[in-house]
Amino acid sequence: MTLEQEEELMPPPYEAGMATVCKDLDKGRPAANTNHNSNSSSNNIAKHSSNSNSNSNNKQSKSHKRKESSLPLGERHLAVLRQELMVFLGNSGVLGSGMVVSMPSVTLNQLCDETQPFWLNKDEASWFASINNMACPLGGLMVSFFLDRIGRKYTILLTNVIGLIGWLLLATSFLHTNRDYIYAQMLVGRAFGGIMIGMFVSPVGVYSAEISLPRIRGRLILGTSIGLASGILLMYVLGYFIRHNVVLIASISCAYQLAATLLVMPMPESPSWLLQKGRIELARRSLRYFRGLQRRDDDCVPEFEAELTQMKMTADNSRDTAASESIGQAIRRPEVYKPLLMMIGFFGFQQACGVVVIIVYAVQIAQTAGVTIDPVLVAVMLGVARIITTFFMSSIFEKWGRRPAGIFSASCMGICMLLLAAGGWLPETVGTWSWLPVVCIVAHIVFSTMGMLTLPFIMISEVFPQSVRGSASGVSVFFGMILAFICLKIYPNMEAWLGTANLFAFYACVSFLAALFILSFVPETRGRTLIEIEEHWRMGRRGRRAQRASAAAVSNLKDVELHEVFLKK
Repeated sequence: MTLEQEEELMPPPYEAGMATVCKDLDKGRPAANTNHNSNSSSNNIAKHSSNSNSNSNNKQSKSHKRKESSLPLGERHLAVLRQELMVFLGNSGVLGSGMVVSMPSVTLNQLCDETQPFWLNKDEASWFASINNMACPLGGLMVSFFLDRIGRKYTILLTNVIGLIGWLLLATSFLHTNRDYIYAQMLVGRAFGGIMIGMFVSPVGVYSAEISLPRIRGRLILGTSIGLASGILLMYVLGYFIRHNVVLIASISCAYQLAATLLVMPMPESPSWLLQKGRIELARRSLRYFRGLQRRDDDCVPEFEAELTQMKMTADNSRDTAASESIGQAIRRPEVYKPLLMMIGFFGFQQACGVVVIIVYAVQIAQTAGVTIDPVLVAVMLGVARIITTFFMSSIFEKWGRRPAGIFSASCMGICMLLLAAGGWLPETVGTWSWLPVVCIVAHIVFSTMGMLTLPFIMISEVFPQSVRGSASGVSVFFGMILAFICLKIYPNMEAWLGTANLFAFYACVSFLAALFILSFVPETRGRTLIEIEEHWRMGRRGRRAQRASAAAVSNLKDVELHEVFLKK
């Protein structure tokens, strides 16, 4: 019998101690007197029925406590509640990013109305809709600079402040009387909103990944997608009820962004980042909070100390690596350049398959696709469908895994786009189905949320080593947002050149190619620790095969040794 097996058979020290105490108490307890009178017997019978319910409740409570104590510290009820609360506060500003994304969809009809005192021509409207995506890459570069320097919390706070400035510029733009000044300030406000979007893609996800354990990591990282979806839906709802008042919409958004900025203040800093900066005491306090322990440090919890020691070793290695090599040297390591190329490709397919185009131009696409109901109502339906689907994505990712969900998502998106294209190619048959455009557009949003829209934002927080997590995720966002800007800017020209039906077919082809890309290059990260994911990239396929072969050989050797022991006996 091995030492590990003997340790498993031995009772925990505290249980042995409790058993000893209980035996001593039993010895000192007086024997029960059997000569009770009839009154006490009847009282005991009367009490029995009332005590049985309390006993059953006590048993259930003990069973729950026993089950709770068997979980790791980071998965217990109080710890999960604290993690979810802080991730919620961090993602409150992401909701403002979603409002920036979908604002053109509900305001362009008013802004392009030539009967209004201020209106935009086609080219000006395309710049208004897409300039935030042109500024997004700048946000990606900024987050790569700030995330590892000022920390996760203050990067999130800075991002909220930048978004607040953007909404303030939009809300006050019509105070000018000169048309050029109004348009210029609107573009600057949209650009600040784009910087906020680019900066918000990764910091909350990185924060979520660093404070949680693998089992609930996906659920917490998904909070960024839920925040984005909620912001898009909120803007659609505002546009539905406020049809002709851009200033009021911007003012409401500005007030919300101010509240989101204040909500960041109570968030503790990530313990991983604090350890990397050598702030061990602050890191200990932060990790104790996220593991559901009390603030005072006078108790010794072995599981907590082991996790803190492991995190400190990882942080020390990351700090030593970062100090001994430049960015150019770091990017040559396989655990850096492999996930970087994969994420750039993933973001590229995400943008090229038309996901963001449909979100931004939802009302306009619904009109051109032949939707007969109110197109703004269709946009609201899209927002509702997306946020409902996002809430279920945590369980889907945990049951299916990342890769199957992504392949299913991309394939179904391609089918939806082909059906929309068929409506334009066959106007006398498929084109007569008035329900088809609405169903296909809503289904496209639902299926995109199941993978292509959410997976890149989840995996960007998982696949990079800690030493370059901030810079590498920022570079990925930089390239992804450049592609988003290009796709949004050329959408009106592509529609005019290819036609609506052929453009939908183009998006379908890209979606099917995205499914092949996920199958070939995207790894499965479900249930893996961040260190295990880093090892996946470092070792490569050949290294992993060799490791599995070595593990199998060691297992066979152990079986042979055990067999020899039994023979000797």
